[in-house]
Amino acid sequence: MKLKALSIALLVAAGAAHAQDDEGVFLGVFGDYYKSEWQNIRDAASVNVDKSTSWGVELGYKFDKYWAARLEYADMDFDLSGARTDSLSGSRFGIDGLYHINGGPLYGIFGIKSIDAFESMTFANLGAGYQLLNKDNWSVNLEALAYQGIDRGYSDYNAKLGVSYLFGSSSSAEKVEAAPAPAAPVAAPADADQDGVMDADDQCANTPMTDAVDSKGCTLYRDEQVSVNLLVRFPHDASKVTEQYFSDIKAVAEFMAEHSDATVVLEGHASAVGAAQYNQWLSKKRADAVAKQLVKLGVAESRISTVGYGEERLKNTANTRAAHAENRRVEAQVTSTEKVKVQRK
Repeated sequence: MKLKALSIALLVAAGAAHAQDDEGVFLGVFGDYYKSEWQNIRDAASVNVDKSTSWGVELGYKFDKYWAARLEYADMDFDLSGARTDSLSGSRFGIDGLYHINGGPLYGIFGIKSIDAFESMTFANLGAGYQLLNKDNWSVNLEALAYQGIDRGYSDYNAKLGVSYLFGSSSSAEKVEAAPAPAAPVAAPADADQDGVMDADDQCANTPMTDAVDSKGCTLYRDEQVSVNLLVRFPHDASKVTEQYFSDIKAVAEFMAEHSDATVVLEGHASAVGAAQYNQWLSKKRADAVAKQLVKLGVAESRISTVGYGEERLKNTANTRAAHAENRRVEAQVTSTEKVKVQRK
């Protein structure tokens, strides 16, 4: 009676859970083979119960993909030996808990059963099952269980093959309509190089972050004047260029190579010592000597002009050796224009 009361309580609980959670009620039928070794039944010598073939029904509830519980009833037909008849009718009723390992087809079984044959006996059972087929709510299940008597020390075994059907959600459950899919977000205009011009209009992708750009996304440039200065000094009454000035002359040649638009005017000068006409000739000769050095370094003659100012443009008007040395010179300034990037603010 206690086992039946517990089973009914489980069924009521499963029904309540179904109404709330809709995990699923299942109903099944099965056939099984029950191996028993009951000897000397009711203290009658040589009266033994050997085995039983059974059929039965089960009603259960699947709580989730792991856990389930079921009630079971089986109509049993035992083989007898040592009695007036060779068979004995009986029944089995009980409750099982089922645990699906990792939510898969293999599951463990534990429960308690009451078998009514000669007398009512209580057994604890433990075993394993496997779902051979699980499709469209139908499943075919194969189980093997061991039974241990509680009232008596019997140890029995059971093999069971059944089919069951898992019912769907409760009709009392209110159908919840799926929320409409959110509208696809509109992508904001992209500006990959972050220059303020959208990619769709950017004709110069990946401009450096430091560059200012125009409306097309291209780097802005400004004109910047650049120059190089030259000063070559000469000994008294001489026009030969000494080696100490070769590197300065080479720097001018390299500048002019980089700036093909640049030209140079070499201005020759002399000190106030001697005749003015001679000094004018000597200053021009000094300018021409520097020009020859530039030509040797690859500067076209057409880009070079020379002029001799003699003693007309003295840097130092004192009548001293130092002043005269300062005035014996060739000067030049070469200028050009470069395109320089405008920096982004």
